[in-house]
Amino acid sequence: MDKYIKDLIAFLDASPSSIQGCMEAQKRLDAAGFTPVSELKKWQLEPGGKHYVIRDTSVAAFIVGSKALADSGFHIAAAHLDSPALKLKPGSVKRVSGITRVGVEVYGEAIISSWLDRDLGIAGRVAVKDENGSFSIQAVNLDKAVAVIPNAAIHLNREVNTGFSYNKQTHLQAFLSTDEEGENPLHAAIAAKLGVPESSLGEMDLFFYDLSKAQIGGLDDSLIISGRLDNLGMSHAILSAILETEAPQKTAVAVIFDHEEIGSETMQGAQSTFLANVLERLALTAGLSREQQLIAQARSFLVSADMAHAYHPNFPEKYDALTAPKMNGGPVIKWQAGHSYASTAQSAQVFARHCDAAGVKHQIFAMRSDLLCGSTVGPILAASLGISAVDVGNPLWAMHSIRETGGVQDHSAMIRALKNYYQ
Repeated sequence: MDKYIKDLIAFLDASPSSIQGCMEAQKRLDAAGFTPVSELKKWQLEPGGKHYVIRDTSVAAFIVGSKALADSGFHIAAAHLDSPALKLKPGSVKRVSGITRVGVEVYGEAIISSWLDRDLGIAGRVAVKDENGSFSIQAVNLDKAVAVIPNAAIHLNREVNTGFSYNKQTHLQAFLSTDEEGENPLHAAIAAKLGVPESSLGEMDLFFYDLSKAQIGGLDDSLIISGRLDNLGMSHAILSAILETEAPQKTAVAVIFDHEEIGSETMQGAQSTFLANVLERLALTAGLSREQQLIAQARSFLVSADMAHAYHPNFPEKYDALTAPKMNGGPVIKWQAGHSYASTAQSAQVFARHCDAAGVKHQIFAMRSDLLCGSTVGPILAASLGISAVDVGNPLWAMHSIRETGGVQDHSAMIRALKNYYQ
């Protein structure tokens, strides 16, 4: 198996939520010799230095280029590591007719029906208090089938196959237990997992996730079948590329945001100051004036990487046949007249050139003109930073389902193209 695919599978399985995804990115950066810097301290950087900074659940890694920053600018690639999911509602654990249930909120635009009748684990983070009243934040992963959201039998819901709409408040409550012992079995399970008293548990960010592992599929082993490929797939591709970049002339930046699926307008989202602050601090450590920093940004380039829609032969009416990319046909350049994607003729040609140099075929995607496309971090960052940007991605089936399908060849090809871009 290709080393990138093997590592992608490990990355997917180790990242049941964006919280664990950020931790996995940090693990790979540490192993590759990148050293952390903090937003709370002065940065001391040298040409060729490899570093990363984390803001909550977003991470930016960079390699200081050998050329003068004002003359060369930044080479940036950006993605997001969150995926549509069901988030546990705080304080909503209750017992009815002997069944312990917990309420959920839908995070992002999930295909809701795909979440029912699945083995669900719970992952996220918990505030753990000590005897002095202070607290620490600890990641937690209940990695067994601790919950299920069961459908009603078809005998009770004859409309389930003919357009039934699930009510998010009532139909999506997850069943946790039929044991009537204990006040809150969820808290008891989390405390046991962390090895702390139940009384020490504080506030929580918790998400359900599908326990099925990522795997290679198809008779020809050409498919990657997993949860959260959108957009851990592109996060892994960007990370893999910068981890193998050595002594670039232009300062290479890889930034992986949280919260894209809910609009990016958070402290660590693409609409925050995170990337702008990283670029400014890189400029300050290089001794640039404010005007020189603006010149550096104007000379920069951004690749926004988010998964793309592969042609689905069961639903041909959903595609424009001339702009529908094929699975394992290569990375996709994404277009949209209203600039929901950031691609322009100039920026698309830049990425196409890197694909050609890496020996990688590329494709194009545009939605049917009578359908709306999704959004990415690309236009947000291009507008706020004044940087030329292109939107790219790899073909995907069942985007936003609990299980998605991508192409083995596409993933390796995207990494090769991004490595050429950084190097």
